[in-house]
Amino acid sequence: MTSCDLATILPRVLIVSRRTVRKNKFVNFVGEYHLDLIVGYGAVPVIVPRVTGVHMLLDSFEPIHGVLLCEGEDIDPSLYEAEMSVLSSEELEEIRQFHASDTAIDQEKDSIELRLAKLCLERNIPYLGICRGSQVLNVACGGTLYLDVEKEISKNGQEVNKVVHMDYNNYDGHRHDVKVLENTPLHDWFQDSLEDEKMELRVNSYHHQGVKRLAQRFVPMAFAPDGLIEGFYDPDAYNPEEGKFIMGLQFHPERMRHQDSDEFDYPGCPAAYKEFVKAVVAYQKKLNSSTNVPKGLKLDQEMENKRKIIVRSFSIARNMYATGCETPPSKLSVLEAGAEFLESNTALTIQQEKRLKQMGATVRNASSFLERLNKNEERERVARNIMGKMSIEQLCELRSFYHMMEQISSEVMERKLQDQVHEVSC
Repeated sequence: MTSCDLATILPRVLIVSRRTVRKNKFVNFVGEYHLDLIVGYGAVPVIVPRVTGVHMLLDSFEPIHGVLLCEGEDIDPSLYEAEMSVLSSEELEEIRQFHASDTAIDQEKDSIELRLAKLCLERNIPYLGICRGSQVLNVACGGTLYLDVEKEISKNGQEVNKVVHMDYNNYDGHRHDVKVLENTPLHDWFQDSLEDEKMELRVNSYHHQGVKRLAQRFVPMAFAPDGLIEGFYDPDAYNPEEGKFIMGLQFHPERMRHQDSDEFDYPGCPAAYKEFVKAVVAYQKKLNSSTNVPKGLKLDQEMENKRKIIVRSFSIARNMYATGCETPPSKLSVLEAGAEFLESNTALTIQQEKRLKQMGATVRNASSFLERLNKNEERERVARNIMGKMSIEQLCELRSFYHMMEQISSEVMERKLQDQVHEVSC
């Protein structure tokens, strides 16, 4: 099998890059640990560049079989209605100075990633959020974030269990404890490394923000000693074998490695990526099975000639309806071929016959068809008028809604068809 074949077959995981400055120029990057694991488990990472306007071009990245969102700057507080009054203006300025590289808001990255997160939630596309990616997921579902974990939690009387979540002097080596909850994916992945009583892991930490109010649909998987949620997932959207995976991890399991080594701290560290890609592969298969169209039958020459005559008949009838002109006597025999086909071909279903009538394949019920056509044109004119007054944001939300309805309709229709087949077989 060639590399081109693999690129076509393997599922696609979208990853949004982060922007930084190098040699006085903006550059985009993605951590290679993420890419290595995605490739290693059998998917193709597709990097979505953080450049102006990309949030309007996400349809161009279809098909999307999975989304992995990872590091980046703080999310714009206005997107989750942050309670700014909790911290004083002096404290906020101190945060900006101490975490200067993170507090520089990147609204373009916010727009791209929130759109992708909502798309995953609407279509049940597998989603893995690491660090900032977990925060994006929570915000997309209506949750909120701490503007600064250590300052805000300390105001809640948690000084006894204070945790350092960011150590710039020991960036990769810094660790703190988290307590893992039983009967969660995180517990399954790390169970061989957990003591029954403590149920604790030591994880890395590169953040000064985190989940404050967890969105209602999610369930926590781990807590830091100060009460911060370090992992969460949607139990109703978690079944990797069936293509379901919606999860956020505040820590970076891909970077939990021994110093000067690629050996992981725990055997379970890469499990999130392994199970995520498993879900991505299953989702691709499910998507392909719902969109596959059976190949047409090969016709012999005689059948092909008959097909051409019938197609021409339908074409002439359609032109009659469109122009309102009467059919020349020389064309009547051709029209009869289409009418005869509709009347005599018992293999056509009622739905197929209705569709052919609407295309102008017969003069029967022509007036009602034209009346319906005029109504549809009027509805289209009104819809275009209304949508012409909508903002780009509103139009994108509307399109996403109908994408979701299309997916739901396809799933329900497929289920009903399967039920019918089952009834017939019984």
